[in-house]
Amino acid sequence: MPRHLLAVEHTKIRALREQAGLTPQELADRVGVTYRVVVYWEEGRYVPEARNVRRLADALGCATADLTGTRSGTEALVDLRYATGLTAEQVATRLRATPAGRDLFVDAHKIRSLERNRPVSGWNWKKPECTGRLVQQLAVLYEVPVRMVMDAWMRTRPTDKPPRLPEHQRQGPPASAINSWEGLNDRQRVYLGEILRDDRMTEAEMWMRRQNQVRVPSARQWRQLPFALDAPAEVVGHTRLQQRLRSAGVHDQGAGATLHSLERLGLIKVVRDRVEVPGVGEVDRTLVEITRRGRACVRAGLGEPTEPATPAHLLSEWLWGVLLRVASAGSEGLHESELTGKSLFYLAVGYRPKRQAHPSRGFIELRPRMAPGDTHVLEYRWHATVLGQQHIAAYLHVYAEMYPAAASPPD
Repeated sequence: MPRHLLAVEHTKIRALREQAGLTPQELADRVGVTYRVVVYWEEGRYVPEARNVRRLADALGCATADLTGTRSGTEALVDLRYATGLTAEQVATRLRATPAGRDLFVDAHKIRSLERNRPVSGWNWKKPECTGRLVQQLAVLYEVPVRMVMDAWMRTRPTDKPPRLPEHQRQGPPASAINSWEGLNDRQRVYLGEILRDDRMTEAEMWMRRQNQVRVPSARQWRQLPFALDAPAEVVGHTRLQQRLRSAGVHDQGAGATLHSLERLGLIKVVRDRVEVPGVGEVDRTLVEITRRGRACVRAGLGEPTEPATPAHLLSEWLWGVLLRVASAGSEGLHESELTGKSLFYLAVGYRPKRQAHPSRGFIELRPRMAPGDTHVLEYRWHATVLGQQHIAAYLHVYAEMYPAAASPPD
């Protein structure tokens, strides 16, 4: 069940004050309250109001979560409000200045009911498109990403229909991409176009491998496309990219200079490694990877519509795959060693990329596996949180359309 009220742990106020080297009077002066109020806070006799929680955190040089004990990736709606130092009345007043707030006839009582998972009166509150617009306004008001408000909403009100965010209309190619394309000469355009075409062909091949249950390397690996082997062509032949460039009549001794110019413009990355070639031995190899900027440049030049961005509240294909992997493990979970790397900082409870960065989404968490009799912890395993399971159930059909190559969770 979501937490109904936010409480500041009074023991932490004194500990953080002493850690900051402040006296009660100095803390009171910084927050703008009396000495007696600080003493009452530290004794647990008074609970700081929302506006004072933010002031306390600023005075102590910590985050509001350090005072409330809220773990990264478990924030509810009330956490987001307290972190900004706003009262329910202030939030309601600011929301009533927006169309979303007026449509919902927002007032302080409704804000508190929303945060405590109580029924909110008003027919429009039952319409996901109306609450979706409210989520966007709350994100602006609380100065956090839309995804944080959406996740906090679903944690706070788990039985509600998830708010539906307005869909972004497709726009034409950005001016920067058009300018980049127009700044290329014909030879550079051919090279960049063929690299994108080879990237798409490789992506299709990876999709076929997944369909046939064949192991697929990470996108970081397969998006680095073989361009050339540093060995005689009569011995090692030509790569697929070289063959197509030869057909276009632009593969010659100037290939290296062309790649260098495209890399300098930020349109591709050039990587070199060594590979074993049968009958030859180890040889140097040149690989190329098209960047997001390079992809947009070619699409603009070819007149293709821009690729729709992943909606703010949804996951990238990579993170969606990680969440599915954990969810597919069911009640057994995954051993803690099976998940490493950056995905934890975006998905796992208790993680955030950097101290001042926005927290993870809290879709997965480590849980202890106890020995018989609960005498000690045998190991820790990754499991999908309630919010992670909610997210899968609510958006599975959307992800199936966005990432058709991704596996689906078991029934």
